[in-house]
Amino acid sequence: MDDEDVANRKVSFRKCLEHLSGAGKAIGVLTSGGDAQGMNAAVRAVVRMGIYVGAKVYFIYEGYQGMVDGGRNIVEASWESVSSILQVGGTIIGSARCKAFRTREGRLRAAHNLVQRGITNLCVIGGDGSLTGANIFRKEWSGLLEELAQNGEIDKEQVQKHSYLNVVGMVGSIDNDFCGTDMTIGTDSALHRIIEVVDAIMTTAQSHQRTFVLEVMGRHCGYLALVSALACGADWVFLPESPPEEGWQENMCIKLSENRARKKRLNIIIVAEGAIDTQNKPITSEQIKELVVKQLGYDTRVTILGHVQRGGTPSAFDRILASRMGVEAVVALLQATPETPACVVSLSGNQAVRLPLVECVQMTQDVQRAMDERRFKDAVRLRGRSFESNLNTYKRLAIKLPDDQIVKSNCNVAIINVGAPAAGMNAAVRSAVRVGIADGHKMLAIYDGFEGFAKGQIKEIGWGDVGGWTGQGGSILGTKRTLPGKSLEDIAAQMRKHSINALLIVGGFEAYLGLLELSAARDKYEELCVPMVMVPATVSNNVPGSDFSIGADTALNTITDTCDRIKQSASGTKRRVFIIETMGGYCGYLANMGGLAAGADAAYIFEEPFDIRDLQSNVEHLTEKMKTTIQRGLVLRNESCNENYTTDFIYQLYSEEGKGVFDCRKNVLGHMQQGGAPSPFDRNFGTKISARAMQWISTKLKEAPGKGKRFMSDDSICVLGISKRNLLFQPVAQLRQETDFEHRIPKEQWWLKLRPLMKILAKYKVSYEVSDSDQLEPMHHRGHEEPAAI
Repeated sequence: MDDEDVANRKVSFRKCLEHLSGAGKAIGVLTSGGDAQGMNAAVRAVVRMGIYVGAKVYFIYEGYQGMVDGGRNIVEASWESVSSILQVGGTIIGSARCKAFRTREGRLRAAHNLVQRGITNLCVIGGDGSLTGANIFRKEWSGLLEELAQNGEIDKEQVQKHSYLNVVGMVGSIDNDFCGTDMTIGTDSALHRIIEVVDAIMTTAQSHQRTFVLEVMGRHCGYLALVSALACGADWVFLPESPPEEGWQENMCIKLSENRARKKRLNIIIVAEGAIDTQNKPITSEQIKELVVKQLGYDTRVTILGHVQRGGTPSAFDRILASRMGVEAVVALLQATPETPACVVSLSGNQAVRLPLVECVQMTQDVQRAMDERRFKDAVRLRGRSFESNLNTYKRLAIKLPDDQIVKSNCNVAIINVGAPAAGMNAAVRSAVRVGIADGHKMLAIYDGFEGFAKGQIKEIGWGDVGGWTGQGGSILGTKRTLPGKSLEDIAAQMRKHSINALLIVGGFEAYLGLLELSAARDKYEELCVPMVMVPATVSNNVPGSDFSIGADTALNTITDTCDRIKQSASGTKRRVFIIETMGGYCGYLANMGGLAAGADAAYIFEEPFDIRDLQSNVEHLTEKMKTTIQRGLVLRNESCNENYTTDFIYQLYSEEGKGVFDCRKNVLGHMQQGGAPSPFDRNFGTKISARAMQWISTKLKEAPGKGKRFMSDDSICVLGISKRNLLFQPVAQLRQETDFEHRIPKEQWWLKLRPLMKILAKYKVSYEVSDSDQLEPMHHRGHEEPAAI
């Protein structure tokens, strides 16, 4: 995009703002259907963005029921009315099923209640039923107004003034059952609840050599079951979209007993509540338990998670997703015309897009139709590329073919961890080892990074050796920051000794630098002329070539949880500001995104230089805030954002300037951000991206006519990462141009575009560039590259 495009977009956005405030428009926000964690973050974003652009925003309590009943159910929202709701699960404005709205008479009453308050823009947060209802309402709007005028309930002037209704939807559903979006609001948090339970169950199951059957939500969609099975390495999973083949009972029992024979002390079976067989008959958790007890005699327990999955605090991912969607929804309403069809704001890769609501609902219903008609392959395909990719990855990792059925490649592939530990590294290693073995390679584990490589700390690693690794934090292989430069001769010698045909590196910026050094040494050492690929894993999220790194999501959740607790600690204390230092080196990702997820007032980062005037302005902003009912402040500082304005300096400045108005506390989060069990996102991202890296290695090795082929081209030494919506392999030689080596960050970082969001939601006046997608996208618009979705 050139400078002129950017300027035009900003001008068009300013026009939208003038148009909205000039017309005195009003936006109504409601949550409908089942609740989901993150709905409050979406409500907060809609209210604050709406007020920011000069609109009136109304809470519509109790969903469509409140719209039909009117009165005190439709109340104007203020900036402060959405304070401190980011970390609250459920929905503060309530949700209810509404039979009345399904009738024309009910919709007539709803239209009357909205017109009385001048509301002609609706933001609906709910599932496909709620969004379908909103679209019917939009289509009938002018007819409803005419009828109200004929009945004498409104006058002709009101009919003209409020002649059309704009509708924008956001999908709030823990099941992730809506076609068109990679993730719905609440799904990631539900996965957190499931994985917390699975991790706890695994420890007790191992003690007693038990089998656990876990039933998770998903009456019509198996996403939660599938992804949690991937995240914990479950032995078997039952999904509505992909029923087990005939004779599954025997196959499952054989699989369970084989795993026990490999010294595995527990079995985990995950069942979606809507699981069915190929004849569309239900498969229940009790049935499965009885089968295991009868056939194998294993001590078996059933755990039904139920509404636990809907509850609790939203994850960092859901808060950021909902905040982005809420702001995007308001912008979409600003840009809507009478001809604009109702749209859904959705996520594709890491980009916000707008999709036609009717088409999304249609495709969602097509999935159910395919399942009813037993066209299960079609159902999986219609669920989308992310679902299909998850299912294929699970099948590859869960079921090992007998050795005599695996076609041997006679290639040795080594895997190494480099840099600081990051949660999810072990999931990546497990995935690579199993995919490699399935592809016929001999897998070698290198211990203790490049240091261990040079010393020959290399051992063969088998399928069973990596069992149970997905939920382990840190790095089981051991990892060091040492670069290969000084030990290149020894590393080449080890590669020769162990006949290593390809190398997979899981690590952070040191891994990237190491790859560059290995690439440069290829002319000197022919042993290094093998395919090499790097999978980014670092809490700092600073690897060129990828928008996300394994470990960053876990660190972000740690920061968000800590900020929640710190803010709560001040709930009985009046007027307090907290200064919190995050990790990340020179990369401000954790501080910026942590600020967005925790509702910070400011986040200081290296990428956006600041001076004493900015600090002073932030203090003044907080002083003004303390005069309202919101008497807590949160300021995040990236550890290397400025060598002079240290955490201590900022703490002392705020303490001095805030004297008599607020007091200050500081907190350095340190290495707790690198520790802990990996989040569901990191487990799945690590699993999927690493499996894809191994597939790339296998393809490269097949291209070689014989074992003697030397790989010298740039495209044989790559970084695999997410770029916008797709998984891409990018040569390190090419990425060199995109790297700021002095500060160990990419020259361009996608998340800086989200920086204004945090400021707007904290009540700062900033210029906000219209999103990447101010047009509706067709439903089937997908690039040829691979899906980036998790």
